[in-house]
Amino acid sequence: MLTNKKTSISIFIHYFPTPLKKLNMIGQLDQPIDLDKSKEDKAILRRLTEASCETLSLLIESLESSLEGLTNEQVKTKRNHYGPNIVATNGASPWYIQLFRCFISPFNLVLLSLSIISYLTGQIASVIIMSMMVSISVIIRFFQEYRSGKEAEKLKSLVQITTAVIRNNENNRNIQEIPVTDLVPGDIISLSAGDMIPADIRLISSRDLFISQSMLTGESLPVEKNDLQGEEGKNAFNQNNLCFMGTSVMTGTAKALVIATGPNTYLGSLAKSITTTPPPTTFDIGINRISWVLIRFIFTMAPIVFLINGFTKGDWLEALLFAISIAVGLTPEMLPMIVTANLAKGANRMAKRKVVVKRLNSIHNLGAMTTLCTDKTGTLTQNKIILHNHLDIEGDESTDVLKYAYLNSINQTGLKNLLDVAVVEEAENNYRKKGFFETVDPYHKIDELPFDFARRRMSVIVQDKQDQHILICKGAIEEVLSICTQAEMPNGSIVPLSNPIIEKINQLALSYNEDGFRVLIIAYKKLPITQNAYKKEDEINLIAKGLLTFLDPPKESANHAIKLLLHHGVNIKVLTGDNPVVTRKICMEVGVNPEPILLGDDIEKMSDQELQLAAKETTVFAKVSPLQKSRIIQALKSIGEVVGFLGDGVNDTSALHYADVGISVDTAVDIAKETADIILLEKSLMVLVDGVTEGRKTFVNIIKYLKMALSSNFGNMFSVLGAAIMLPFLPMLPLQLLIQNLLYDISQLAIPFDNVDRELIKKPRNWLTGDLVRFMLFVGPMSSIFDYITFGTLWFYFDANTLSTQSFFQTGWFVEGLITQTLIIHMIRTQKIPFIQDTASLPLMLSTLSVVAIGLWLPFSPLAAHIGMVPLPTTYLIFLCAVMVGYWALMSILKHWYIKRFGTWL
Repeated sequence: MLTNKKTSISIFIHYFPTPLKKLNMIGQLDQPIDLDKSKEDKAILRRLTEASCETLSLLIESLESSLEGLTNEQVKTKRNHYGPNIVATNGASPWYIQLFRCFISPFNLVLLSLSIISYLTGQIASVIIMSMMVSISVIIRFFQEYRSGKEAEKLKSLVQITTAVIRNNENNRNIQEIPVTDLVPGDIISLSAGDMIPADIRLISSRDLFISQSMLTGESLPVEKNDLQGEEGKNAFNQNNLCFMGTSVMTGTAKALVIATGPNTYLGSLAKSITTTPPPTTFDIGINRISWVLIRFIFTMAPIVFLINGFTKGDWLEALLFAISIAVGLTPEMLPMIVTANLAKGANRMAKRKVVVKRLNSIHNLGAMTTLCTDKTGTLTQNKIILHNHLDIEGDESTDVLKYAYLNSINQTGLKNLLDVAVVEEAENNYRKKGFFETVDPYHKIDELPFDFARRRMSVIVQDKQDQHILICKGAIEEVLSICTQAEMPNGSIVPLSNPIIEKINQLALSYNEDGFRVLIIAYKKLPITQNAYKKEDEINLIAKGLLTFLDPPKESANHAIKLLLHHGVNIKVLTGDNPVVTRKICMEVGVNPEPILLGDDIEKMSDQELQLAAKETTVFAKVSPLQKSRIIQALKSIGEVVGFLGDGVNDTSALHYADVGISVDTAVDIAKETADIILLEKSLMVLVDGVTEGRKTFVNIIKYLKMALSSNFGNMFSVLGAAIMLPFLPMLPLQLLIQNLLYDISQLAIPFDNVDRELIKKPRNWLTGDLVRFMLFVGPMSSIFDYITFGTLWFYFDANTLSTQSFFQTGWFVEGLITQTLIIHMIRTQKIPFIQDTASLPLMLSTLSVVAIGLWLPFSPLAAHIGMVPLPTTYLIFLCAVMVGYWALMSILKHWYIKRFGTWL
């Protein structure tokens, strides 16, 4: 395994209880997170704030440490007391647990129960059929989810993180590299550019330290940190002397005291919040509700059939066998397999679009999604700071300002921050062929004055080809203007820095700030060539030259993708930890209405009911904490929204956990990838548009099967009840009923490959139990009409009305019932007129034609005598053709009326 301390947080993704009792302000956190009130989250931040404001000497003393570091004995004692420095998350379950979860569903349990009853009554064929259906469903689901889980595991980093720690061994102080898991509270660590912060720490000393904490807060720019004592009244994230586990050092160096490790860190509190079982999604709720409606229907009708046949026929054993066959026939035993096959097919299609589906049910949830909540950085934006403008003090574009900015950024030492990188890239990408570098090549560096937090600026001193020394300063507007006495006008003239000029510069900077830009100012002065060493006191009497504006720009695809999502009925809400000014600007550019913006501080004061009302009307939430994101998600779900969340940072894990469908990317932190249901191999909303349409296609095909099965089974129920009362024999033998049911099921196997009407995927789709029941009540009896016509024809025209001719009756109804059931597949699968306006996919056409052919062949086959069938005359086959035409015509009329009355067919 490789060792690298500049990588991800994969080593943290475990769970061990590590109470921290010694220091009260960081004390033990042994209560689960209350997501609604964020109690533990706030408690940790409060204790970190207290640690920030405590004097360093008292804080070190309370942790039984010293500036020379801990001794080996102290480390051993603390490690036994606190445990390893690792936090919790949900790891992958063992394969056998995953397999068991795939088996547990209401219909699988019903089929298993019926299989046991069939076995006890000697109906081995029924046992085989039902066991096969359950096995296929479970195996497909298990292998798809297991394979996707393995793919997700491959996306994790395989590296171990180490940190530099100061240990006091036998009075010899030394720095050693150790795994971050071995850190304990009280350790003294050394940090440099590129390091990951291995625990929650307080800075002892620092130099030019910038920390990227976007994964926790969503802030797009690095945050300045220093070792000054904290201020009362500020929250932990605004205390400049605190750094948090999981963030990283962009520039600078530091020495720090470890004050919290493992689950007692802020990252640890977030991890705890996602180790609980996620709440049921809309798919889980919908499929279970429908399943139990059907199960109640089955267990109501089967006993009625049993009693009617028992009393009318007198053969109670035969009545029992027939009732069991009816229960099997009424059970849409293909439901688990059809649902799983549809979801697996959707997962495979999405894999071709660079999407890894970890949990199959999430495909439906993606299609049913009515609201997509997304972070801003890297999703709507490129997650890359660019230099947008380089302006003179009048606000006009100036290459000379870029020249000075480039000389300042390229000549500073250390790992450059994102703003310096943006300046260098702008010059190299856009001005390489414009003679730009010929103007900067003659300059070479003499000295530099590094950035610090008191000055909020940095300067480099360069020498030009005339041996003139020039001090070039770049920094915050107020701080740099405070050391300027003159200004350079666009024509090159130097004038005193008057109040009108200062006001103009401030107004120009403010206008860009309001548009979401970060603004720095460039100033300079020429120095005597006799001086070769410089100090901060030389930063006086500078000449203000111009402004630099920076922005994390929106992705080019974001605007188009958002329009498509809105067109598909998916509302967009932005949840970010970044400030409202930047967020407003980006939202306007990508087509999201940012008004009004709701801030995290306002959310904190709201009750759950107030947040529900606000969440419905608000599009943009800024400066929100991770657990506030979770509250927003839950508020939206509670008002009936199907919520998706797209995020990639530690600050997104709680929201990913509680969304109906959590979406992350392969470059996300491990804890986010493990929590997500879907992982995008390309962080683009366009990929999500494809996912939404795939999810809706999958759902429509599932609904097709349900409506086919429900209407057909309900119609058969009507027919069976009437036949049981009127006929002196069974209308169909139990074995024939099972064969018919099996053939009908086979004809539906190709539904996952069927085409879907475009109008059916324009809007989000979700489970509507009432719609399914209404469809069953209206459409089901239509087939019974033709069943009764068939009964009358067989009884009166073909004289199949005695016990000696019952085989002819049973064979005739078997063939008619199978063909009408197969025809209804084509009638239900589309809102259009089948075979004229719309045709099924080739696999579905072949499967249904094959089943019809088998049904017509069976009465004439060698198997006929073994299953109680007899050959049918040509006149009956002609009658069947008339039945099919009549059935097709009546169903077409009913479909037209139904769509006009209720608005939709599927």
